[in-house]
Amino acid sequence: MTPEERDARFYRDTETIAFPCLDDHQLDLLTKLGTRTIVRPGEMVISAGDREFPLALVLSGELEVYENRDGTELILATPGPRSFVGEVSMLNGTSAIASVRGKAEESEVVLVPGGNLRQALADLHGIGEPLVQAFMMRRARLLRDPEFAGLRIVAEPRCRMGHRMDDFLGKNHIPHRLVDARSSEGISICGHYELAPESLPALITGDGSALANPSIFEVARAAGLLRPLSGEKDAELFCDLAIVGAGPAGLAAAVNGASEGLKTVVLESFAPGGQAGSSSLIENFFGYPTGISGGELTNRAHLQAYRFGAKFSSPSQVLSMAFSGGDHGAALRIDGSGTVLRAKCVIISTGAQYNLIDAEGRERFEGLGVYYAATAIEAKWCRDVTVVVVGAGNSAGQAAMFLSEHACRVILVVRGEGLAKSMSSYLSTRVEVNPNIEIRYSTVIRRMTGADRLEEIEIANTRTGVQETVATAAVFSMIGAAPCTHWLPPEILRDEKGFIKTGRAVVDAPAWKGADRLPYPFETSMPGVFAAGDVRSGSVKRCSAAVGEGSMAIENVHQVLGTYA
Repeated sequence: MTPEERDARFYRDTETIAFPCLDDHQLDLLTKLGTRTIVRPGEMVISAGDREFPLALVLSGELEVYENRDGTELILATPGPRSFVGEVSMLNGTSAIASVRGKAEESEVVLVPGGNLRQALADLHGIGEPLVQAFMMRRARLLRDPEFAGLRIVAEPRCRMGHRMDDFLGKNHIPHRLVDARSSEGISICGHYELAPESLPALITGDGSALANPSIFEVARAAGLLRPLSGEKDAELFCDLAIVGAGPAGLAAAVNGASEGLKTVVLESFAPGGQAGSSSLIENFFGYPTGISGGELTNRAHLQAYRFGAKFSSPSQVLSMAFSGGDHGAALRIDGSGTVLRAKCVIISTGAQYNLIDAEGRERFEGLGVYYAATAIEAKWCRDVTVVVVGAGNSAGQAAMFLSEHACRVILVVRGEGLAKSMSSYLSTRVEVNPNIEIRYSTVIRRMTGADRLEEIEIANTRTGVQETVATAAVFSMIGAAPCTHWLPPEILRDEKGFIKTGRAVVDAPAWKGADRLPYPFETSMPGVFAAGDVRSGSVKRCSAAVGEGSMAIENVHQVLGTYA
């Protein structure tokens, strides 16, 4: 079956999921949530780039959904009676990725505000499943459509910031394309928007504007990811629970906390998913017998938390956390925000970051050949070339297996003498028998070289001393991890490696002396502050374990707050 035939089959098989016909009961429930209005031909209902836009339910007539690309319109859909306009952006509060206008001479529509819709998805039986499935499938179809552009990044191939923008939008699941500024399309875009070479990289937004040399904060704002948690003049914002870090543990905590009535705010420094979000395929996660990519798994959890009312802000780097008396005793200061977030309880789920490869020249090629994730974003740079994966854990094994489907050869560099102690047996067996993967045991990378991008590495066998030069376009670092705890105050005790102590390990901490109870299993040296997932000392460094810890930490939060007392 050709790629075109596979795409045609996919669109045919998913048509009824993406565009369901609502029954009378569903129409009645949604109509009560919004306002009826008449839309004339060409009258705008939603403009690309809008925030907090409504769901448009069509009662009669017809609307037109389209993308405006440099003065040329691409028609995406023409919803009629019993249909609705909406997609994932409506769930997670990001910017509208297309525009909507009236098509028929007269169309009667019901406009349902985004807040009302999200509340209904959680509360009303019979509405949530068909709408959420439709939203997710519409996004999947758009991402597969070669004609749909979304946000566009125009950059030179060796532009570090261009690749960072691509990585940021990809990991936040924002539809976009990276356009080579030297291609015919790139030259056309630069001419249309009068972009000089010094203006690159540039971001072309959904409303047709061009941002020259944008920062990640500006990219996030254009995509609707960087959302103000409160009004500009608010000095403080209060919540029941602040979650710092949106990896598997943080997302599980957000789903459980928000669904159980806690006013929940999630702060993520780059993109939801953590290290798990970078896994190409997780095969040992409960409920997925054929496996699921880390990005898809964590994106589903992200949307699920939104559906229950959790608030997210990304990128939001927490600068400091301080403690005072009162119900909202934890005060968090966030980079770029003048508002202090005050929480009754805090869950720290910042995870851990892969260590840097100790090789001469590595820093020159960060983002230009040295990567810390192996997803479809990175795979496009690896077609028909030799790539190198460094590490011996599950993440390294998953990366090697995934890249072996794209690269002509994968070299797995392992410092130790085997995989059995650090990699799941099912995975190590697959890696060892894969004809496209070469395993180099007792080996390290000494040097990295290249002009503008990585071109060669020098590896050495630590037992024999034999050195070898390998031509490669990409090195994927999946070695040991250091906890993301540098921002924490001294009141939060950590072990000798920097991981956060909890439970029995903190009973002698100053804040617990004289307390009328012992710390709960996930509670830290400060009462009301918890740690879950990879950042916690003694945790099992597995995705499923992190999900369990995030869920269990919520029970500890309820115990502190007396929710069920």
